Amino acid sequence: MTVSDAHRAIEAVWRIESAKVIAGLTRLTGDVGTAEDLAQDALVAALERWPESGVPDNPGAWLMATAKHRGIDALRRGKLLERKHAELGHELEAHQESPEGELAAALDDHVGDDLLSLMFTACHPVLSTEARTALTLRLLGGLTTDEIARAFLVPKATIAQRIVRAKRTLAAARVPFEVPPPGADLAARLSSVLGVIYLVFNEGYAATAGDDWMRPALCEDALRLGRILAELVPQEPEVHGLVALMSLQASRASARVGPSGEPILLLDQDRSRWDHLLIRRGLAALERAVAPGGGYGPYALQAAIAACHARAATPEETDWTRIVALYDGLAQLLPSPVVNLNRAVALAMAFGPAAGLEVVDTLTSEPHSRDTTCCPPCVAICSTSSVASPKRAPSSSAPRRLPAMPASAPCYSSGPPRAGTVRRPERNRWRTSWRSAPQCSTAPPTSPAASRPGAPVPSPSSCSPRPPG
Repeated sequence: MTVSDAHRAIEAVWRIESAKVIAGLTRLTGDVGTAEDLAQDALVAALERWPESGVPDNPGAWLMATAKHRGIDALRRGKLLERKHAELGHELEAHQESPEGELAAALDDHVGDDLLSLMFTACHPVLSTEARTALTLRLLGGLTTDEIARAFLVPKATIAQRIVRAKRTLAAARVPFEVPPPGADLAARLSSVLGVIYLVFNEGYAATAGDDWMRPALCEDALRLGRILAELVPQEPEVHGLVALMSLQASRASARVGPSGEPILLLDQDRSRWDHLLIRRGLAALERAVAPGGGYGPYALQAAIAACHARAATPEETDWTRIVALYDGLAQLLPSPVVNLNRAVALAMAFGPAAGLEVVDTLTSEPHSRDTTCCPPCVAICSTSSVASPKRAPSSSAPRRLPAMPASAPCYSSGPPRAGTVRRPERNRWRTSWRSAPQCSTAPPTSPAASRPGAPVPSPSSCSPRPPG
């Protein structure tokens, strides 16, 4: 095996196994920073030995065993051992036992519980959103500081400082390494974890900076974290709702961008290029996302909307009436101009332009939403819907005049400008408007009504889950 082959294998193993190693060590040491240092020592040992000896048959177990040995060595010679002796001195004196055995046994048990505890620790509300995201990708995603910095287009030093400050904050606040007890605290903390994972996915699905419209690697990392969380807490409907939403949205990734890097709107995409394996996984996750009361939470509702598009072989087959009903339910949980604007587009597609423009007129009359509703693609769709729908009611009214736009506002009805053809401020303004179009997902739940994962939505019968079609 060449050195480059060994390094690629080590990188792949580290991505998969690092979170388990760090989680087990954190439970023992009680400190995320110390646990990551011990895990990094195991990684360094692998980089030194594997190119010569080859990759072990069970590389994950090798890393875990090496981390155990490093942890035992640290207990023997460091301050950590002194603290352990102070806390457990009378037990050690009574039994004359060394802590090595207890450490080894503890690291082998409750791997799932440890991973879940690590997720809640990394996404603790005491940390800022930026710190939670960086720490989650570092500890649970297995990404290096440099990889996180490149993904979010910020200096490496900035990410390093966020991670260091996050570890210090957790230690200073004495955040316990545990899963919160059932109740309001667990619901709020789980909402924080879901929000961080969805933030990572959104940054990959619709990049907020740089020249690329998407960063697929971040979408893959978010999907992996979501699936891990779904395995750890299978009884939480909204976790499955988030996995369904991310899977269905990611299934369109290859069709969202043209050969020159230009984005392609949902109704213009080549649906044969959609990833049907991800669609099947998303629909299966959506079936598990039904809340105990029989309704959907906010993530599951957004996934159900994405499922309507995924099930349609052509734009003409899209069930816009169902999408309207789903947006009605979503608006009850997440009342916002963005949700109402997407609902207006769905109304226009289902029942004709007049129905959509009536909602748009209501939105434009609200001062806080005027910036959001100045979206040329959405208004154009509401005014001149081109997809025939048998459910659309006939309209004899004359075409509506579009709302007045500033003279400097470019027209994007035929698609966005290509990369490099517009100045960055204009391009960023277009990003904000275009992402309000119906192909985009709404933001993670932030309202009090949506803070409880799995909160059922009192929606019409059309909002009930449907078998994959």
